[in-house]
Amino acid sequence: MEGGWPAGGGFLLYLTVSLLLPGKGDTFTINCSGFDQHGVDPAAFQSVFDRKAFRPVVNNSIPTRVNISFTLSAILEVNAQLQLLTSFLWMNLMWDNAFISWNPEECVSIDQLTVSAENLWLPDVFIVESMDVDGAPPGLTAIVSSEGRMKYDRPVRVTSICNLDIFYFPFDQQNCTFTFSSFLHTVDSILLGMDKEVWEITDTSRNLIQTQGEWELLGINKATPKMWVGSNLYDQIMFYVAIRRRPSLYIINLLVPSGFLVAIDALSFYLPAESENRAPFKITLLLGYNVFLLMMNDLLPATGTPLISVYFALCLSLMVISLLETIFITHLLHMATTQPPPMPWWLHSLLLNCTSPWKCCSAAPGKGNKGLGLTHLHGVKEPVELVGKMPGPREAELNGCPGSPRTHLVNLWVQFSHMMDTLLFRLYLLFMATFIITVIVLWNT
Repeated sequence: MEGGWPAGGGFLLYLTVSLLLPGKGDTFTINCSGFDQHGVDPAAFQSVFDRKAFRPVVNNSIPTRVNISFTLSAILEVNAQLQLLTSFLWMNLMWDNAFISWNPEECVSIDQLTVSAENLWLPDVFIVESMDVDGAPPGLTAIVSSEGRMKYDRPVRVTSICNLDIFYFPFDQQNCTFTFSSFLHTVDSILLGMDKEVWEITDTSRNLIQTQGEWELLGINKATPKMWVGSNLYDQIMFYVAIRRRPSLYIINLLVPSGFLVAIDALSFYLPAESENRAPFKITLLLGYNVFLLMMNDLLPATGTPLISVYFALCLSLMVISLLETIFITHLLHMATTQPPPMPWWLHSLLLNCTSPWKCCSAAPGKGNKGLGLTHLHGVKEPVELVGKMPGPREAELNGCPGSPRTHLVNLWVQFSHMMDTLLFRLYLLFMATFIITVIVLWNT
């Protein structure tokens, strides 16, 4: 007929309209003649396989609801330098396919089948934070029920962006997100939902997680925000995954050795100030602590400034201050026993006020140096050797003490050196205790 459609063109038009327009439910009922006890004839599903390029609905104005859940089965790596979380997930997708239905009573009681996923329409759901290509293995299958309910599970290794905060390392907790959304379909075509509660996902992940290494799963929460891209609105489900680092490795290898070295440095103050081994001992400790930091550098985060780095820096500073204090006291003792300068009156008065009520002068040589509450110093020259000769009685009476003025001055400077050593040691302990308590409080917040 003139102006009419060719036979072939009319068939294609009919096929297209039948796919796009609403139709009766019987149109997509699977013929049970292809079912038997030994399997299913692929020809029974051929019409469904031919429609896999189309979203499986009988009315395109009705969006397909895709239910999403997942199981976190492994936390493989947390890269603080690149801000990446590598994990292994089992993704579970469920939706309805209006092109598939059959009556189990007429089809030898078969109520579900396993069909190759390559032959079916699959929702283009992806993880927004993922930074690598989907690594799902090929040849996956989907479970199809007689009502057209599709269930598609696939394993995937996800390397996702995660905003990592390493300030509290190694007692840190991280919150990473997995946002599920569609590539192309807006809310008019695909709506996302869940067929499991969040607590079920959390409990299943805790029970099935394979790695018992550095990280442990704390909990999972969800949110359902919409995402605008230009004028298009996309549905999405955002899961917040909270993980915590197991700090035992870092406590044993970092904090405990560092604490031992600082404690030994504090105890070294009990070595006699006149000892020649005190300063070399502190220098050896300082060098050993630097070697320790170099060896343990690989265990620390490569980026950022975690609190533990501040802790190590302050420990190193304490050891340097301790060495400087020893150098200062050694200098005072050397000056007191060689060429003691005249003591200022205010310093002399301070010594009189700070000491117990002993006479502020040396006792007789035969009774030891008890006049100022001091014991005899090992390595300090005797007053006779320092002065060269014993003063006469008349000179001693004029000076108010039964000994030499030089001896009296030496003992005053020695006493001042010991007082400064005690004072600086107490300040050292106060600063160390304040610093350690502050770090512990910060780690516990």
